[in-house]
This record gives sequence, structure tokens and C-alpha cells, in this order.
Amino acid sequence: MFLHAKLKKLKQYETKAGRKQEILREKKLFVLDNSLRESTVGQLRGHTIENKWKIYEEVKKVGFQDIIVTSFSHMIRVGDTFIRQLAEKGEDFSRFYAFTEFIESIDSRTKIPDTDTIPVGLMKMKELGIRNPIIEADLFHTSINYKIFNAKRITKLFSQRMQWIRKNLSRDAKIFINLRDIAEAIINKPKRVFEIVKYLSSLPADLRPFGLMFEEQTGNYFPDQLGAWTAAIRQEMDKCGFQDGHLLVHIHEKWGLAQTSQLECLINGASGIWCSVCEEGAALGHACSSVTLLNMIRLGNEHVLKQYNCVELRRAAQEVTRITTGQEPHPKQPVYGERALDLVMDGTVGSNPDDEGFCMATFFGQEPLMRMTTVATPRMVVERLKTLFGENTQFTEERAQRMLQVMLEDLHENRKEEYMSKVGLAVLFYRSGGTLTGAMAKAIEDKKPETLHGEMMIAEIR
Repeated sequence: MFLHAKLKKLKQYETKAGRKQEILREKKLFVLDNSLRESTVGQLRGHTIENKWKIYEEVKKVGFQDIIVTSFSHMIRVGDTFIRQLAEKGEDFSRFYAFTEFIESIDSRTKIPDTDTIPVGLMKMKELGIRNPIIEADLFHTSINYKIFNAKRITKLFSQRMQWIRKNLSRDAKIFINLRDIAEAIINKPKRVFEIVKYLSSLPADLRPFGLMFEEQTGNYFPDQLGAWTAAIRQEMDKCGFQDGHLLVHIHEKWGLAQTSQLECLINGASGIWCSVCEEGAALGHACSSVTLLNMIRLGNEHVLKQYNCVELRRAAQEVTRITTGQEPHPKQPVYGERALDLVMDGTVGSNPDDEGFCMATFFGQEPLMRMTTVATPRMVVERLKTLFGENTQFTEERAQRMLQVMLEDLHENRKEEYMSKVGLAVLFYRSGGTLTGAMAKAIEDKKPETLHGEMMIAEIR
């Protein structure tokens, strides 16, 4: 009886987990790409005009069409010049977006916002021909007196802003409202948050925004918290007849929870994400589109495969990282890091391209990379030998087994070697009784030893 109850509980957990996976598998994902802006936030070296163009081209290769091109300020940023160049080249501006502040300034004495002045972001959008604004709004700003600038005044100003946008930018403007301090606001003043969500969601279709957005800037909150907030906002939107309204999320990294939090938000009603194709940005980065999309694809999502050119995600994320930082992505970065396609153990899902599990390497048109370690199997060693040096009758599982034994012998003798590179594997093969092939001999001949031990070993083989 006791075991039966335990198994029943386990089944309930499995059913719940299965339902979450089903949602991700069936979801159509709206991606508002922010690679041009997010990846440069907090970087020691910003984006040049040339960088902007290269990133823009990478984004287009992936098939992202809704693109955030800049965030405006009183200074002339690189993004301003880039937009002018986009216009000169005749690019389609209909799905370009830009950030603008909700209010231009706050009186430091009275703590009352200036609601009469049109924010500089909107003025620049009018000047440069950007029709789709993302209005950045705070609902728990410490410098604002919310007893005066209350929910009624906030909602009135939202309507005024959207009216101005449709008159001055485009009647068909796709307006997003970003509740950028959602965590603090929903914890401390939930009533204010839901009054505003209800108001915006209840507007007639021709007067309301294209969608709502929120971001978790701190990375401090747990996935279940963010999932609960998302579900509550989505339910309010739906209840008010705003079922077709987008709800996008953006999660910053701090404690290793960003990607899981983003997926949890999608499970709980978010329709999309706004982020860069790679994790670069802010302090420790953010949940990016490449990792989110690959998680959905590995679960069997066919919709995103039709929406976007997902086979380009890994390469695009790598390239945007290089453009932004001047360096390669971290080797252990999921999806687009150097080691993301490595296979460490045989027999796991994806370790064999012919099995039924999702194989990331195969998806990206590459062979799984067999990592040469003491937990590798003879089959993996043989595959690595063939990959690096081609077919050879010496490349047998018996020889591979001996190579694995030599690896362990090295460790017992306090020798710390690597066997992954061409030279490393060729030397191991030779030391295990093999006869060097022509390709192996050339690899060793071309290699410049980096240590005295390496020099002596290669000299012995030569």
C-alpha cells in the first residue's frame, strides 16, 4: 500500500512534467531579436558600425525578422547612424523596433514625472522612420511618487503615448510595453501591476498595444516565481479579451537559472522572448534565443523549425559572440560552445547519430565529437581515429582498448597527457603498439612541441 501511494505520486509528477514538455513542443515562438542591442550592454568594448552590420547579417541568416535595432538617448549613439545606413540601403523598416522611455524626466523635488514632454526616444523614432516602439515603463521606481502618479494617471499616459505613436509614427505601429521592474513591482505593489495590465488588455483592438513584455533584470528570482507571475499576467490578459496579445520575457543571468526561468515562463503563458542569439550582455549575460530554441527543438517542436532557419543558430551565436567580445564563446557554453557537441560516454541519447534520440551534432550537420578520456569506449576511440586520420585497417576496437589501457597507465605514472588533438591521439596510438600512418606522421612532423616532455616524446617517435 505504501509503495502504491509512492508510485502514484511519482506518476503525478511525471504527468505534470510531460505536460510542460508538451507545451514547449507545441508552442509557436515569437522571437524579438535583440542581438544588436543586448549583446553590447555592459561590454568593455562597444559595437562599431561595422559590428552592427555583421550582427544584422547574422540575425537575418537565422530568419529572425522582428529586430530591435537600437535604444535611443540624447546622445548620438552608434545605433542612430546605423539606422540611417539601413535606410540608405533600402532595408524594410516594417519590423524594426526601438526602445523609448515612458517618461522623459522626473522632478527630483516633487517626485512627479514630466508627462507633457514627448520622450526623446519617440522623437528620434519619428525622425529616423522607426515605427514600432518598445515603451520602457517602471511601476516601482523609487524616485516616483505613486500617490500622485497613480495607476489612473499611468494608464492615461499609456493611452496618450499610443495615440501619439499612431499619429506620428504609423497607424499600424506594433507597440510593446515593457514592464521592466516587474519583480519589484509585482512583489511590492501587485494591485498596481494588475490594474495596468487589465487596463491595457481591455482597450479596443485598435487602441491597445501589440503586446506586453517584462524582464527580470537581477537574475535573483527562481523559475517557479517567474512562472507564477507569467501565468497571472497571461490570465489577466486573456480574461480581458487580449488572447492574441503577445507576452514576451527577458531573463538576466546571475545564479545559473536564466535559461530554465525563460522556459518556465513560456510554459506558463509567455508567447515569446526578446533576447540576443547569444548570451552576451549585462553582467553575466542573459537567456538567449539559440539555447531556448534548441531546447524546444530537442523536444520535437516542428513549428520553430518552420518559423526560423534553426540550423544556423549555433554558427550565428558563435559569430555574434566573436564580433562582440573579440573572443570565442566559452568552451562549455551550451549549444554553441566548442564542447557543446562533444560526446563523453557511449550509449547515451545522441551518442550515436543512428539512434532515435536527438543528436545536436547531427542537427547542425556535424559528426558527434568523441572526447578521448578514460571513460571513452573502444568504439569512440575508433571513431575519433577515423575522423582525424581516415580509414585504416589498424583502427580496430582491440587496438583502441589497448590505447585506453595506456591512458590509465599514464595516470598511474603521474603523467598528465591529452589525447584529443591529432598529435596527442597519434602519439597514444604509437605508444599502444600501432604503426604511424602517413597522416599521423605528418601531424607529428608539423607540430611544434610546447613542453620539454613533449619535445622528447615527439623526437623519439620521429
